[in-house]
Amino acid sequence: MARKTDKDKAKAEKGRAKDKGGTKDKGGAADRLRLREVLRVPPGGGRIDLRRSDPRAIPAGPAGKAAGVAATAAMAERLASLQERLYASATAGDRRRVLLVLQGMDTSGKGGTVKHVIGLFNPSGCRVRAFKAPTPEELEHPFLWRVANALPRPGEIGIFDRSHYEDVLIARVRELVPRSTIGRRYGQINRFEQDLADDGVTLVKVFLHIGYEEQRERLLERLDDPDKHWKFSPADIEERAVWPAYQEAYEKALERCSTEAAPWYLVPADRKWYRNWAVSRLLLEHLEALDPQYPKGEFDVEECRTRLLST
Repeated sequence: MARKTDKDKAKAEKGRAKDKGGTKDKGGAADRLRLREVLRVPPGGGRIDLRRSDPRAIPAGPAGKAAGVAATAAMAERLASLQERLYASATAGDRRRVLLVLQGMDTSGKGGTVKHVIGLFNPSGCRVRAFKAPTPEELEHPFLWRVANALPRPGEIGIFDRSHYEDVLIARVRELVPRSTIGRRYGQINRFEQDLADDGVTLVKVFLHIGYEEQRERLLERLDDPDKHWKFSPADIEERAVWPAYQEAYEKALERCSTEAAPWYLVPADRKWYRNWAVSRLLLEHLEALDPQYPKGEFDVEECRTRLLST
C-alpha cells in the first residue's frame, strides 16, 4: 500500500514539474520567445499604421508551414492541461478566467480560429459567442450590455467572434451613431475591460490582420465552391469598397484601447497556419502566467483508500 502511495505521489510531482517547465514547441526558437511582447500593441495611444504591417509576416516562431503545424500540435497537451487546472481551481473559489477576443475584416479567420482553438480545449470548459448585428432587445440597452451577458464564468475560457469593438468599427464606418458617441465609447470600453481585469478576467484581444488582396482570394474561393456559398454575401463586396475606412477604424481602436490591463495583439493572418500557431501560443503564454493549480482535497486520502479497498 505504501509503495503504491509513493508511486502515485512521484507521478503527480513529475506531472507538476513538467507543467511548470517551459513549453516545448517543435518550432525551436519559439521556446525562447514571449510572443506577447512581440505582437503586443504598445499601450499609450501611439500612432498605428496598418499599411506598414505586413499581413504575411512571420514576426517570430516557426519559419514554415510544416514546422508551424507541428509546433501548434505540440502545444495541445499543455493547453488542455492548463485549461483543466483553471476549470478545477474554480471549484475552490478561484474567480480567474480567460477571454479571447477575435476581431478582423471578413475572411480574416475569426471563425476558423474559433474552430481551431476549441479543438485544443475541452468544449465543456469553453464559452463561445459570435456577435452579429444587435437584436431589437439589445438595441434597447447600452452597447456593452450584451457583451456583459456573454462573459465566461470563473474557470472558463471565453471566445468572442467579434465583440463590443463592433460598436467602434462598423458603427464608425457606417456612421450608425454620431462621431462624438464613438469617441466616448473608447473610454467606456477601457473602463469596462479594466473592471473585468480587476475581477479576474485575463483578456487576450487579437486583431487578425489580413491583406486586401488575400481577402479577395478568399472571397473568390467561396464563390468557386458551392459548399461555401453560405459564407458569402454580396455585402462583402460593398464592405471592401470602404476598406480604407475600416483600416482607419481598426487603427483608432488599437490606439485608443490597447492598455496595460487589456492590450491588443496584432497577428498577421494571411498565412492560416501562422495565425493558428500565434493565437494558440498567446493563449498558452497567458495560461502559463496564471499558473492555475488543482485544489487540494479536503479529506483524508489514506482513510478513503482504506475504506475503498475494504468494500
